[in-house]
Amino acid sequence: MIQKPVKPQQVFQGGNSMHSFLRRAALPLFIVFTSVVGLVRTEAQTATPSHTAPSRIQSAGNAGTVTGIVTDPTGAVVANATVTLSNAVSGSSSTVTTDNAGSYTISNIPFNTYRVTVTAKTMAPASQTVDVRSFVPVTLNITLQVASASTVVEVTTQGSDLIEADPVGHTDVDRDLFSKIPLESLSSSVSSLVTLASPGVSADSNGMFHGMGDHASNSFSVDGQAITDQTSKTFSNQIPMDSVQSLEVIPGAPPAEYGGKTSLVIVATTRSGLGNPTPHGEVTVSYGSFGSSDLGFNLADGSAKFGNFLSGSVMNTGRFLDPPEFHAIHDKGNEENLFDRIDFQISNANSVRLNLGYTRSWFQTPNSYDTEYATQWPSNSAGVAIGPNGLSVGPADQRAQIQTVNFAPSYTHVINPSTVLNAGYFFRRDGFNYYPSKNPFADRGAPDLQQESISQQRSLANTGVRSDITYTHSVNNVKAGITYEQTFLDENFQLGIVDPTLVPNIGCNPVTGLPAAACAQRATLLPYDLTEGGGLYPFHGHADIKEFAAYAQDAITAGPWTGNLGLRFDRYNGLTVASQVEPRLALSYNLKRTGTALRLSYARSLESPFNENLVIASEGCNYAVIAALIPCTPAPNRPGFRNDFHAGFQQGLSRYAVLSADYVWKYTHNAYDFSVLGATPITFPIGWHNSKIPGFDGRLDIPPVHNFTAQVVFSSVAARFFTPQTSGLGTNPAPPGQAVSSVPFRIDHDEKFNQTTHAQYQLGKRGPYVGFNWRYDSGQVAGAAPCYGTLASNDCPQSTLLNGQPAVRIQDPFGNALTPDQQAQAGFACAGVRATLSQPIPNGVCLVSQFTSSLLSLPAANAENDDHSPPRVAPRNLFDLSFGEDNLLHRKEADKRTLSASVTIVNLSNKYALYNFLSTFSGTHFVSPRSLTAQIAYHF
Repeated sequence: MIQKPVKPQQVFQGGNSMHSFLRRAALPLFIVFTSVVGLVRTEAQTATPSHTAPSRIQSAGNAGTVTGIVTDPTGAVVANATVTLSNAVSGSSSTVTTDNAGSYTISNIPFNTYRVTVTAKTMAPASQTVDVRSFVPVTLNITLQVASASTVVEVTTQGSDLIEADPVGHTDVDRDLFSKIPLESLSSSVSSLVTLASPGVSADSNGMFHGMGDHASNSFSVDGQAITDQTSKTFSNQIPMDSVQSLEVIPGAPPAEYGGKTSLVIVATTRSGLGNPTPHGEVTVSYGSFGSSDLGFNLADGSAKFGNFLSGSVMNTGRFLDPPEFHAIHDKGNEENLFDRIDFQISNANSVRLNLGYTRSWFQTPNSYDTEYATQWPSNSAGVAIGPNGLSVGPADQRAQIQTVNFAPSYTHVINPSTVLNAGYFFRRDGFNYYPSKNPFADRGAPDLQQESISQQRSLANTGVRSDITYTHSVNNVKAGITYEQTFLDENFQLGIVDPTLVPNIGCNPVTGLPAAACAQRATLLPYDLTEGGGLYPFHGHADIKEFAAYAQDAITAGPWTGNLGLRFDRYNGLTVASQVEPRLALSYNLKRTGTALRLSYARSLESPFNENLVIASEGCNYAVIAALIPCTPAPNRPGFRNDFHAGFQQGLSRYAVLSADYVWKYTHNAYDFSVLGATPITFPIGWHNSKIPGFDGRLDIPPVHNFTAQVVFSSVAARFFTPQTSGLGTNPAPPGQAVSSVPFRIDHDEKFNQTTHAQYQLGKRGPYVGFNWRYDSGQVAGAAPCYGTLASNDCPQSTLLNGQPAVRIQDPFGNALTPDQQAQAGFACAGVRATLSQPIPNGVCLVSQFTSSLLSLPAANAENDDHSPPRVAPRNLFDLSFGEDNLLHRKEADKRTLSASVTIVNLSNKYALYNFLSTFSGTHFVSPRSLTAQIAYHF
C-alpha cells in the first residue's frame, strides 16, 4: 500500500470548523506585520537539520519553487527519476530528472495548484497535488513503490486538479497553451492574448483593452515589477510575447500586494534559463498579409546555479495600427525587441536576478480618405490641394517613435525553510516622439477634429525600490512588503493652428458690440495661427510623482475554508496629495463532495490618475493658449478611491471541465477616463464625478481530453459614468455653493456582452494541430452617431424635421456636418442608398424611418438614452484559424534540432466591422481584414 506523501506547510492539521478559521483570521493584521521578524527569529532558532532537499530558490518574482528527494521503500535515493509538474487548466508543464542524490528542483513556477507525477524504471508511478502560493520553497519528498508490489497510479487529470481554493478569481494561461492561439496583432500580442483568454475584457483598437468596465485601469506585474502605466502601442511598448512563460489575469479585487491600476492585474512570469544545462532555443521567421514579416530568436542556457534567457525579434508590417478605413492607408511600422533575464544562484540561500529589456517601435499614423486626399483644402485648376502657404498640401504624413528601456535587478534570501526575503530595484523609461507632416496644413482633419499641427516629445521614467518578506507556517501564508517609487514626467510639444475657422475672424472695435471673450481668444491665438502667418506655440511641463505603499496579507487555509486577509496603505504625492488605507478581504469554501468552490472578495483601492500628459491635464488651464483652445477651469487630477465587490463560484464538471463565474460591482469616486486635444496625439486624463460598474464574467475550461482542449470566456460589464467632469482639460465644475448635476452616461468602451471560444486539437502527442477562435462582441458605445429624440430623456442635438416628419441631421454632437468619408465609415444609408465618398446623404438630412447603418446599431426615434440606450457599434463575429506541425522532421525529442511550421488566418470570414466610431479618445477604427501569416521555426 502506498502512503501518500504529505505536503509540507500546505496541509492543515487542525479542525475543519468555521470556528477554527475565524479564530485564526481574527488576528489583527498589524500584529501579523510587526511580528514577522520575531517569527523568523524563532523559526531560525528552533529549526533542526533534516533529511530533505536543499532549499534552493531562484530570485523571487511571481514564481515559486518545488524541491524534494525521491526514494524507494527502503529509503534509498532514486536517481534519474522523471518528475513532472503540470496544471491541466493553464497548460503549464515542467519536467526534470533527479540527480545522483535523488533530489530535484523545479523553479520559476507561477503560483497555482499543480499535480506532481514521478516515474522511474521498475517503480510504480506516484502522483499527488501541490499548492505553490509563495516564494517559500515547497519541499515535496516522494517515496516510490516497486512496480510489482503496488497498485499502478493512473496519471490522468483528476477532478480535484480543476478546482482552486483561491478566493480571488483569476485566469491562468501558460505558454504551452497560448503559443498556438491565433492572435490578431503582431505589435500588441500580449494585449491580444489577454483579450482572447480572459473574461471581463472589452477589445479596442490599437492594442487597447478595457478591463472590467474601466478605460485603461490595467497593470502588469512582471516578475514582481509593477508596470501601472499604459502599454498600448500608442503610449508605450508592451513586454515582448517571447519573454513570457505564463500569465495570471486577476479581474479586480486583488490581494493587498497589488496597487495602482487594479481593474485588471496581469501577473507575468518571464522565461528563465536556470536549470538548463543543455542550451536550447529557436529561430522563427514569418511572412504574411500587409507585407508583414517577423524574425525572432530565443536561447535558454544555464545550470543548477546559473541561467540566462535571451530573446530578440524584428517585425515590420504595413498595418501597424488599426486604421480609420477598412483598407489601411499610410500605416507602416516596425518594432524591435530585446529581452534578457539572468539568474544566478550565489548559494542555496541567496540568489539574484536581472531583467533587461529594450523595445523600439516606429510607425505612421494611418490616414483616412479625407487626410490622404486633403479634402479640407481647395484645389487648384490641376486638382491639387493648396494650403494657405501656397504650397501643395499632399497627404498627411504624421509618424511616431517610442523607445522603452527596462532594468530590474532583484535579490532573494532564504532566511530559513519557512521564510524568504526579497528586494529589488526597477527602472523603466518610455520616450515618445511624434512628428508632424512636412507641410503642417496636411495635418488638418475633418471638421472639429484635428485643427492643429503637433510635434511632441514626451518621456515617462519610473524608478523605485521594493522589498517583501514571505513567511509560511501551518495554515498561514504571510506576506508583507513596501514599495517606494518616483515617476518623472517631461511633456514637450509645439503647436500651430492649421484650421482657418478656429481663430475668430472678427474685428474687435468696441463700437460693434462684439463679444469680449471672442476678441480675447483671437488676441491669444493669432500669434500661433499658421493660416495667418503665425509661428509655433511651445509647451513644457515637468512633474515628479512620488508614491509609497506598504501592505501585509495572510492567506489562511483551514480545511475547506480559505481566506485572504490584507491591508494596504498608499501615499500619493504628485501634483496633488492623497492617502488611502485599503482593506482587502477574500473568502472561499470548497465543497469537495460536489466539486464546488464558493468565493467572496472585497477590495478598496486608491485610484491614481494616469501619468500620460498628466501635467498639461492638471495645469493646462493656467496657460492662456491652452485655455483658449479648450475653455476650462483649473482642476488638478486628484486620486479617487474604489470599492470593488466580487461574488462567484467554481464548479467542476467531472474531470472534463470546470466552470467559473463572478458577479462584479464597483463604485469609484473620481473615476478616470481619457480625452484628446482636437484629434492630435496629445491625450490626457480627465476625471468624472463617479462611476458605477456592475456586471459578470466567467469562463469554461476543458483540459486536454484525447488531445482536445477548449476554453470559453464571457462577460457583461456596464461602464456607467456620472457628470460633472471634475478634472483635466475642459473641466467646468459647478460654482461654489451650487448643487452638482450628476447625470449618468455610458462611456465609449461600454459593452453589453462579449465572448471568446478557443478550441485546439492535436493529432497524437506530436502530430499536427489545429486551433480555432470565435470572438463575439456586442459593440461598444458610439456616442458620436446621429440620433433623433425630442423627449427630455433624449440627448440628440441632430434632431430636425423634413417635410414635417422626424428627421436626422448627419452631424456629430457638436453640430459639425459629417464628411462623405465619415458617413461611409459608419455605413450610413438613407432610403436604402448608402453614403460613399462621391455620394453622401443628400443635403445631410434623412428621415428617421429611412436612416440606417450597416456598421452601427442606431436607437429608434425617441428611444435614444445616453445611459440605457445609446448608439453602439454593430455586433460582430470574428473567426480565426491556425494549424501547423511542431515536429516536421519527426525527431524522437520533438524540441531538439527539428523544424515546425504554422499558418494563422485572422478574420477568416473577412468580416467588415468597426471597433469604434468617432470615439472621443481615439476616433474611428476598423477591425483587420482577413490576413494570413505563415511561420517556420528551427528548434535546437
